[in-house]
Amino acid sequence: MTELVEPPAPAGAVAPRWCDRCGESVAAGPHLACAEARALEPPRWCGHCRRRMKVQVVPTGWSAVCVEHGEIRG
Repeated sequence: MTELVEPPAPAGAVAPRWCDRCGESVAAGPHLACAEARALEPPRWCGHCRRRMKVQVVPTGWSAVCVEHGEIRG
């Protein structure tokens, strides 16, 4: 399994408000199925702004890019 690499959070950043797999609010309740799926899949939605991310999967890992918040890799 690869390690998740995220850009450093800007000063004063708040916790993600959206599920990075289904795009729904994290306050709506537990996302157990999403958490299980995320063990094997890259994120599809930005957890900060709810934008759909551009995801690329390669044999050595994956990258997901939000136009507002940058790239994360795993």
